[in-house]
Amino acid sequence: MNCKEKICRYLAQLCVCGLITINVAGAQGTAEDYQRAAAFGETTRNKVYYSPSSFTWLENELKCWYVNQTPEGKRFMLVDAVARSKVQAFDHGKLAASLASASGESVDADSLPFNAIRYITASQIEFDAFNKVWSVSLADYRATDTGRKPEPPRWGRGGGRYWGDPDEDGIREIPSPDSNWVAYIKNYNVYVRPRGKREGELQLSYDGALGNAYSPYIAWSPDSRKLAVNKVRPNTQRKIYFVESSPSTQLQPILQERNYLKPGDALPQSQPVLFLLESRQSYAVQPELIPNQYGLSRLEWRKDSRAFTFEYNQRGHQRYEVFSMDASTGQVSSLITETSSTFIDYSGKKYRKDINDGREMIWASERDGWNHLYLYDGSTGKVKNQITKGEWVVREVVHVDEEKRYLIFAGSGREAGQDPYFIQYYRVNFDGSGLTALTSENGNHRATFSSDHSMFVDTYSRVDAAPVSVLRSAADGKVLLELEKADVSELLATGWKYPEVFHATGRDGVTDIWGVIIRPSNFDPSKSYPVIENIYAGPQGSFVPKNFGTQQGMAALAELGFIVVQIDGMGTSNRSKAFHDVCWKNLKDAGFPDRILWMKAAAAKYSYMDLSRVGIYGTSAGGQNAAGAVLFHPEFYKVAVSSCGCHDNRMDKMWWNEQWMGYPIGPHYAECSNVVNAHRLQGRLMLIVGEVDDNVDPASTMQVVDALIKANKDHELVVVPGLGHSSGGEYGERKRRDFFVKHLLGVEPPVWDGQRELVKIDKRP
Repeated sequence: MNCKEKICRYLAQLCVCGLITINVAGAQGTAEDYQRAAAFGETTRNKVYYSPSSFTWLENELKCWYVNQTPEGKRFMLVDAVARSKVQAFDHGKLAASLASASGESVDADSLPFNAIRYITASQIEFDAFNKVWSVSLADYRATDTGRKPEPPRWGRGGGRYWGDPDEDGIREIPSPDSNWVAYIKNYNVYVRPRGKREGELQLSYDGALGNAYSPYIAWSPDSRKLAVNKVRPNTQRKIYFVESSPSTQLQPILQERNYLKPGDALPQSQPVLFLLESRQSYAVQPELIPNQYGLSRLEWRKDSRAFTFEYNQRGHQRYEVFSMDASTGQVSSLITETSSTFIDYSGKKYRKDINDGREMIWASERDGWNHLYLYDGSTGKVKNQITKGEWVVREVVHVDEEKRYLIFAGSGREAGQDPYFIQYYRVNFDGSGLTALTSENGNHRATFSSDHSMFVDTYSRVDAAPVSVLRSAADGKVLLELEKADVSELLATGWKYPEVFHATGRDGVTDIWGVIIRPSNFDPSKSYPVIENIYAGPQGSFVPKNFGTQQGMAALAELGFIVVQIDGMGTSNRSKAFHDVCWKNLKDAGFPDRILWMKAAAAKYSYMDLSRVGIYGTSAGGQNAAGAVLFHPEFYKVAVSSCGCHDNRMDKMWWNEQWMGYPIGPHYAECSNVVNAHRLQGRLMLIVGEVDDNVDPASTMQVVDALIKANKDHELVVVPGLGHSSGGEYGERKRRDFFVKHLLGVEPPVWDGQRELVKIDKRP
């Protein structure tokens, strides 16, 4: 054997061992590919016309407006549902000229500087532009500065306070409905006094104390003769800390802290108490009825003051009850009891609607294996009938008509031959009769209803079919007016390709697993392509895109020479209860058996998908999943990029992790931990984390790093100063792309002009 032969054999052995890779695809991961990926967002922007994204109905009118992007420019349209007509909402040229004159700014009639309007009257609108609120009369197009500033956006965020937590804002007085009294907490107890007076104070409770005080969230009965208040034993709040190393406001780093409960931490425990103002009597709910609370809802009175209700979520999420306390006797009764041997999806599927002041109740449950609606007798707590049923799921209740006794809801999985995740809209009577499909076209539907729910605008599309918008009757779904049909010809002219919808049989040999395949714009079936999975297996939802869109993040990555896929495996939501239950106490599963079978089925059909080179990436729960792929399934996944992962479910936020992993905290938490299992690492792993991530404790990532170092496992770590919960920002995106190109294509990432100017891509939650 000569020297050249020996070198070739040695290189071949290294390749087999996975120590080096060879670019068998050829001309992939080049500077040209990088430039095309970086320019993808700009290349495809504003290339779709007649595809409005939202519709706004006028209050108490059968009219709605929307914004239409046309080849000529942006146009505001007004729909008259009664007349079955659509026209431009106003003369764009006249409005532009008037606004330019009044503001002193340059205004283009084809690109007006606002995206929303408010109808004050039929002939007067308001809008926000140039940091002012403007009013325009559509009679003479006179534009007037109202003197008001635009309201800032409301981004609301879920707080960490549980109902019944003691308030720290001092004494707050709660007036009675008849305005004769105020109630308040003083010295940890409940007091009332005549409103507007200092004298006449009445102490209603005497057992409140530090550490077991009454809550200031006081609920008066509508007749002003009774109060319901929670007595609360608070918990000790856990804090997480992190250092902002490079603040913009000062030279020295800043220590930050957040209140942040983690699985297993103590929670507040509440005890509802009824107070009768006239007799000074009180009745307390017995603690044994509501032990080990995860949470207790607000106390809500019936309109006739006969009782109040509250919802009890037992820790572990296997028991959920609706209780009622009789306001005359203090007797407590259970109206609804929901139990599960795994978990109750209280955070995603709970629905309750009280009918006729609680004489009846509509309740959502998965008790028959699918998420459906039930009608309860609100007095006896007995089920009167099941409203919806079948091997499909209710996704959302849109409207309940108590008088006519019907409801409108969104569901998925009912229409044969369609993607089971597609949302369709239905109407059904309370007794389960008269189920009517209001939409049925093969696509994912998004409905916007008029205020009286007699009509709605329906926009439907698929990832492989452009959107269509129509006006429909909410009585029978009849199309009343075709509004828009998207034109995607300019987008297709850029080389952009529709994603392919693909489904294959999952691990049980029966259930279809659904996903999408995304190819580069210069796709060549004669080449071999590594496959990269974009993963997010959080059980709180399903995540494969269903609506039309460019899928910018995945499509830009594909441009580098990859096939990019996204899949919803078992353990995610919006299918059967059994499908969802796979995640219970087993988040490390992440649907991987289904995902691997899906990719094998796709590769059997498309030989250019090279499953010897599979990568994976994800953020948050997806970050946990991505790292888990190369820990638990290294025989299949070779390269992973994990961003801000919740790598150990004992380190992450309480609500999300206990919902799926259960309580108490048992050995299964450690079994699912990427930290505990870090020594299993094979293949290549990059970890990305923001140093001030207050969604997932950044220490979770650092603990993985510590375990990898102790196990002498090679890896890469990218810590981004000042960054919160994110996939890594623009720099993280660059590092992710380079990592895949280097380790899946076997190409050293090229240096090219403008490589640091990555176009921003959509961030995953």
